[in-house]
Amino acid sequence: MHIAVISDLHLGSGGPADLFGHDDHEFLRFLHFLEKNFERVVLLGDIWETLTGRHFGQAAAELAHARAHHREIAARFRTPKYRYVHGNHDIVASTEGAPEELLLGANGVRVLFTHGHQNDPIARRLSEIGVWLGGWVRRLGSSTLYELGRRMDAKRGGDRETASCNFQRWAMSAATVREADVVVTGHTHAAARAEHGDRLFLNSGSCAEGKYSFCTLDTQGGRYSVHDSW
Repeated sequence: MHIAVISDLHLGSGGPADLFGHDDHEFLRFLHFLEKNFERVVLLGDIWETLTGRHFGQAAAELAHARAHHREIAARFRTPKYRYVHGNHDIVASTEGAPEELLLGANGVRVLFTHGHQNDPIARRLSEIGVWLGGWVRRLGSSTLYELGRRMDAKRGGDRETASCNFQRWAMSAATVREADVVVTGHTHAAARAEHGDRLFLNSGSCAEGKYSFCTLDTQGGRYSVHDSW
């Protein structure tokens, strides 16, 4: 099976707190490329930004606003080509049936797809408050402070050295429990490919802030890659 994976788009309702950073029509061209070349496209969490609204705790309303602001992309994601796994910024989608993880088997290979926020050491409520405050930092124009916070946040899994990366060790543990050969994550915005014995770790990076980062999996040919352009 040929699978593409994108994550961490952070499609929001517009304004400074919307981190998407792409022209919607140009991004639709990218989605058309994925649809044309892959049998399945997995949306691996934080597809929608629901935590940075003006009012705290309004995730469901923010999800509706974000979909309305990016209407054509939202419609494309509802087509049968896509499978959606929620992350922490769009966890509200779980009320619509979006799972926390997805396990697919093809050509004798078991692949686990999970966003990765389950490994966060910070309690969910505290994390959500931090994200919400970050949205207001952006609205108030404090880009330097926001960038500092973003870089600190990225250190959760940005270490690509497999011997010292807690995020990858957590992912490998999840793969062992699920008896998966390949585990694909998002969350850290750091694209990566690393072998751990007979198992493989992939991170799809991020398609926010104007970047194009994605994973491709060919379970029949045994080819697993990360890309920063299309």
